[in-house]
Amino acid sequence: MSSTYLVFGLLLRSNLPIPELLPAEAPSSSPVVNIHMNESPPREIPCEPETLTYTSAYMDPTGQPALRIWKTADGQFLYLLYFDGTQFWMDRRGTELWAQWPANLTIEDTATYLLGPVLGLLLRLRGVTCLHASAISVGDRAIAFVGSEGAGKSTTAAMFAQMGYPVISDDVVAITERQGAHYVFPAYPYLCLWADSVTMVYGAGKKLPSFSANWDKRLLSLSGNNLKFEDKQLKLGALFILGERTTLSDAPRIEPLVPKEGLLSLVANSYATNLLDKDMRAVEFEFLGRMLQRVPVQRLIPHEDPAQIGRLCDVVLRSLDIAMLQ
Repeated sequence: MSSTYLVFGLLLRSNLPIPELLPAEAPSSSPVVNIHMNESPPREIPCEPETLTYTSAYMDPTGQPALRIWKTADGQFLYLLYFDGTQFWMDRRGTELWAQWPANLTIEDTATYLLGPVLGLLLRLRGVTCLHASAISVGDRAIAFVGSEGAGKSTTAAMFAQMGYPVISDDVVAITERQGAHYVFPAYPYLCLWADSVTMVYGAGKKLPSFSANWDKRLLSLSGNNLKFEDKQLKLGALFILGERTTLSDAPRIEPLVPKEGLLSLVANSYATNLLDKDMRAVEFEFLGRMLQRVPVQRLIPHEDPAQIGRLCDVVLRSLDIAMLQ
């Protein structure tokens, strides 16, 4: 019997339960994605790689790329191969996805890829713009923190969660446009944090489990820690681009961004851009341009001192236009 989940506005139907997701029903209008865990595609679908389209700049300890992606079946399918042997296949329409993993790994290991970069890529194939970001709810608006890996997106969201603000999404923020406004899709009810981020938010005494035995990040279950998850789409109210940490006494601080800077920052932090064709990139560029006309974007400069994380949240809250969030 399959399990169903509502994630990023998609109804995921999986042949096996997906770790840390809560079963859900969704309106019949929700797009359906069929997920085949621990299965390879049917025989009529070529499984062998054909055209290499992406090679990760990140390397494993042996010097191999962390991820490579090929086109197969004349570009009708994508094949993803991770350095540890985990494999994914998906059709270009983003409706079918298969996953396999080596015997030394688990479904939890595979879920760390599936619920982040793999679904991020699938959403892009479906025409949904995604940012490297985490998002929380303030009032009835979504507030997104944008940045590259290690910028502090999840840490910032975790601190806001501790302050009582619901979490909408972690690491991947999927945005849709409707009736002249932009909305953020809810993702899943947890955050993934490095151990030092757990200490930064909670102090040295807090212990959190790993998402999987082979992954160092810690799992912060929202319900398990009396934190809130926002399960409805919310209008995007503000974007903060996380800058480099500094020791200057005026940090944490917020800096204005001219529209061109804001656009370039969002393009640099959009998801799977290298895999989009020219037409898809043009559509995304126009989408981001319209979003910047409606949503304020600023640069947020954190302090290097972890103890300043609370002040950073206060700076963000003071900067928000309260009238906009009514």
